[in-house]
Amino acid sequence: MPVPLVRKILFRAEDLQDYMVRVLVKAGASPEDARIVADVLLAADMRGVESHGIIRLFSYYAHRLLQGLINPNARLQVVSETPAAVTFDACNGLGHPASFRAMEYCIHKAYQAGVAVATVRNSNHYGIAGYYAMMALPHDMIGLSFTNAASLVAPTYGRTPILGTNPIAVAAPAGRERPFVLDMATSIVPSGKITVYERAGLEIPPGWVIDHRGEVTTNPADLFRGGALMPLGGTDLMRGYKGYGLGLMVEILCGVLAGAAFGSLVDPQPNQTLSKIGHCFMAVRIAAFRPVAEFKRDIDDLFRQLKDAPKAAGQERIYIHGEKEFERVERSRKSGVPILAGVVRALQADGLALGVPFDLQPLGEIEEAEN
Repeated sequence: MPVPLVRKILFRAEDLQDYMVRVLVKAGASPEDARIVADVLLAADMRGVESHGIIRLFSYYAHRLLQGLINPNARLQVVSETPAAVTFDACNGLGHPASFRAMEYCIHKAYQAGVAVATVRNSNHYGIAGYYAMMALPHDMIGLSFTNAASLVAPTYGRTPILGTNPIAVAAPAGRERPFVLDMATSIVPSGKITVYERAGLEIPPGWVIDHRGEVTTNPADLFRGGALMPLGGTDLMRGYKGYGLGLMVEILCGVLAGAAFGSLVDPQPNQTLSKIGHCFMAVRIAAFRPVAEFKRDIDDLFRQLKDAPKAAGQERIYIHGEKEFERVERSRKSGVPILAGVVRALQADGLALGVPFDLQPLGEIEEAEN
């Protein structure tokens, strides 16, 4: 299936961030919380994870704030705590500030305990999982981040969505090499990726979505008409039960362990009911296990073994997870952050309706392959 090209508009990162803050404040968020949300959304677009970037600004965050589905005055509350663990209640606040502060606290605990775990209940969508895992990197720690989400994924052999896309993110520092950053949905693709294809007027590859009858479809709209995403791997023949199992693991950590909603109880009527999403964060202080310099030396050696391995026919490079995204960030800072032309049109319409016109000056246009 040929990869289609889509038109994108380039904008300065600082302009996008400032605009998102203004929209969120207008919708009721505090300036401090709005800056955290905007930073996470911008990080997604700069890393090429467009499904979790500015495309969600109005359709999810501003909408839920304006409809009273997110508490703009929420403050993170400690429910229970031990030297190496803490459970928070986000009190239905924005997911990004709650997660940012929970991961900060987790890192603080890991300095003392070596390893720390934090869970969050009664939260909302928190953006890209990798953002919070990467918070551990400057502290010479390994970071892990998980969240459950609205039920969009059917279990293997099922046709009704029960689990969320339930991402897993892990970040580990390196020495001379770039850090390892794995950020993946446990569904075959995140739901936002389907939205990107729908906005761009594109068909989706077969195997991503099943319709309400449980049959594979290439129409992205079928997901939102009673269909479901497939777990990572797809059908049982392609070992989709592995993605199903990983998604269930995340549901246990973020729903059951955190005391949050789980399965079909998470955001049962999107944009109409409270989400009650749960998150889980972990921080591992490397120095509690071995000297940091030795760890970084060895992880560099491991990465070089992989990157220097013989290449498959027609391939010139082997990547480490996160490497493409770091390079994408560098291009975004230099040339501008690419935003789908269809998303820009939606931002212009939604901005006018809210009274915060999307009047940013574009830096140019590109055509880019949709991945």
